[in-house]
Amino acid sequence: MNSDEEPGVVLTREEAWRLLEGSRFGRLAVSVANQPDVFPLNFFASGDKVWIRTNPGSKLAELTVNSRVAFEADEVSDGAAWSVVVKGTARILESQTEIDAADRLPLEPWLKTRKWTYVEITPSSVSGRKFQLGAEPERY
Repeated sequence: MNSDEEPGVVLTREEAWRLLEGSRFGRLAVSVANQPDVFPLNFFASGDKVWIRTNPGSKLAELTVNSRVAFEADEVSDGAAWSVVVKGTARILESQTEIDAADRLPLEPWLKTRKWTYVEITPSSVSGRKFQLGAEPERY
């Protein structure tokens, strides 16, 4: 994006997904009993799916109550920024075949803890924007 372009550009689904595939840190948004919650986490995106690893706790408990989630990843660098939002359904992987396949993904915990549970997010929508950062234009 150069300085002659509009400050914000809506990305195609394919452009947004490519940015998501190149990122590893995002935020999972859930809502249970009209109470929203957001969890920062690492993830892996590929083949129109997003995977996370977790342990039993509030994140996993909330996913079992309401599997509809939003997931967001973004990046800011060199005067530009982007943000991608995935809305979809989360599902805990339960079959050993799925777990074995997920074990082969490049998805390692950041903390020195074992995270045995994989969650797969299947998108119903993917949207994204790129932004040119800069000073606010003159008002008058």
